[in-house]
Amino acid sequence: MVKGNQTNVREFILLGFPGSRYVQISLFLLFLFIYLLTLMGNITIISLVGTHTDSHLHTPMYFFLFHLSFVDICYSSITVPTMLMNFLAKHKIISVNGCITQMFFFILLAGTEVFIFSAMAYDRYAAICDPLYYMEMMSKEICVQLVSGAWTVGLLYALLNTVFTFKLHFCGPNQIRHFSCELPPLLQLSCTDTFTNQVVLLASAVILGAISFLLTLISYIHIISTILRMPSVQGKRKAFSTCSSHLIVVGLLYQAAFIQYTKSRSVSSVAVDEIVSIQYSILTPMLNPIIYSLKNEEVKTALRNLLGKFKFLK
Repeated sequence: MVKGNQTNVREFILLGFPGSRYVQISLFLLFLFIYLLTLMGNITIISLVGTHTDSHLHTPMYFFLFHLSFVDICYSSITVPTMLMNFLAKHKIISVNGCITQMFFFILLAGTEVFIFSAMAYDRYAAICDPLYYMEMMSKEICVQLVSGAWTVGLLYALLNTVFTFKLHFCGPNQIRHFSCELPPLLQLSCTDTFTNQVVLLASAVILGAISFLLTLISYIHIISTILRMPSVQGKRKAFSTCSSHLIVVGLLYQAAFIQYTKSRSVSSVAVDEIVSIQYSILTPMLNPIIYSLKNEEVKTALRNLLGKFKFLK
């Protein structure tokens, strides 16, 4: 049913973070620094993997890391630039179509990223549990298929939710209590019944999240079981070292999802939603290249070699 006021809303107001002008400028500088760090870190990873001649960086793990860095750049870029402009703008507005477009890419990249993580978990499983068949299990064709599958799942996930969103009518109020156009706060502004949208959102998120989580969990159950059976302490340490970066990154992702779906109703949902959104859409893309660089000797060696070339050119 459509609510009383039939005036169509043409634009939304992103309320974002409240505060004085000083607070807004301080937040602008903080998130600008985070965004630049995100771009620098992920572009560095892409450059190292894409242009470096070291064969160690042309393995399946780095192929997935290359695509993860690309997703993280896009993920951060659909949210942070709008946020930065709104910190300085007097009128923090976005068109309805612009808002839904931002939401589409947000969902697309979120769905793609979780399945790239699953592909990376499978890669670690193949490397540790079946090293003799690793190159057969993780051939170039299979790696391309896994990444293509991740993008396809993300696209279907985004299209499914976006198509139903376009069927909604917005007639006021038009204030989104968030810093970006995510689907849950957008549904709260609809003048039409959102039951179908909520069912589609919950079902698709749970199904995709459960599949991704189970694939990752099963891979790591086999990995940990294999590592514990290794006779050499050095072998165990090396195996754990190759998985630790991925475990940390996946842990950050699922921690945010756990908080999002288990938070108490008594807690201010707007504040919690914004904090969780900052973690998975802004902080995680910044932290991913840092974590993979700090925990990976091959990446650190390639980075030192690259910096050495720049020094030589000077």
